[in-house]
Amino acid sequence: MMRADEFSFGQGIAVFMCLWVMVSASTACTWFIGKGKPGWVDGGSTEYPSTQYLTGVGQADTRSNAEDQAYAAVARIFKAKVAAQAKDWESYWVVENHGVSNAERRLTIDNVTKVSTEKLLENVRIADVWYDADSRSYYALGVMNRSQTETAVMEKVSALDRAIEADVVESRHTTDKLTKVRALRRAGKNLVLREVYNTDLRVIRLSGHGAPSVYQVNELSDELKQFLATNLVLAVQVSGDHTEPVERALTEGLIREGLQVTTNPEGDETGSSELIVRGTVRLFPIEVRDPNFKYVRWCSDFEVVEPGTRRVVGATAQGGREGHLTEREATAKALRVMQQELSTDVAKTIAAHIFGEVALPETATMPAGCPREDSRVSR
Repeated sequence: MMRADEFSFGQGIAVFMCLWVMVSASTACTWFIGKGKPGWVDGGSTEYPSTQYLTGVGQADTRSNAEDQAYAAVARIFKAKVAAQAKDWESYWVVENHGVSNAERRLTIDNVTKVSTEKLLENVRIADVWYDADSRSYYALGVMNRSQTETAVMEKVSALDRAIEADVVESRHTTDKLTKVRALRRAGKNLVLREVYNTDLRVIRLSGHGAPSVYQVNELSDELKQFLATNLVLAVQVSGDHTEPVERALTEGLIREGLQVTTNPEGDETGSSELIVRGTVRLFPIEVRDPNFKYVRWCSDFEVVEPGTRRVVGATAQGGREGHLTEREATAKALRVMQQELSTDVAKTIAAHIFGEVALPETATMPAGCPREDSRVSR
């Protein structure tokens, strides 16, 4: 017969072993299954309330992709609001030229929102990640602190306000016409970007209120258009081959870019225009070892000249070659391509130089588009 103390000791060991197995099994199950489904997966979070945070949830088959999706979800909150306001800003890039043509020169919404979105995403962090074993999906929670982000955005808005004010003041005090155009252009672009940040601010603030600007996009747009129409007229002069269709293509391209243009084929530099865009174009056959096609090369050299001082303020050169079954067909194709290039790329480059967005090289440092010995550009 077992003594009482022996029974008690054996019973104790059995109870301990039973408890150990139960705890181990529970711990193993918890480790394998993971924590329970967080409330934020379905859109609610007590830890990150909407009064203090903007949140976005991402779902994907990998953790890194889920986190990327969470960042994107937060960004979409702002992009949707910006897209709704975009039409109000496009007036700055729409130019009317006496009813002849209506065209747009706009800073695309994708470009301006990219700048603000990248800045905003600096304030987003991944607060939590959960793995759903049933669907084998990862969920990530991205959070943005409203108060901290508001401070960062207001710093950017204030910096833009200072830049806009400086450019507007410069544009209204300078006597140099190019300086005025460039200052107004910078002010307008910064004002559009400022309005994007201000739209973001209305999303961040619970009140939905932004920070009003002293200037309006449409007001600066009208001021710039009026000045271009009455004070910065360009004359276009083209010499060389097929001058009429080439001159027409370049003129139409410059008008689409928001510039006032008149043709001056006789080369009269009396000062009736503020700038002269003059150049030469050529088309000529070239020898290429191709038994099936004939090739024609096209080339162009253009200068932007101040008629009063005859100073060259910028130059651009373009060229290319086209092939076809006959020389005549190759010439026709080269002419079409040249017209398209002048109407788009060359016109945009010249306009960007006038607006101060790029700096064209001077003629002396620019590689010629046409062979120098045959160039007909007046120097």
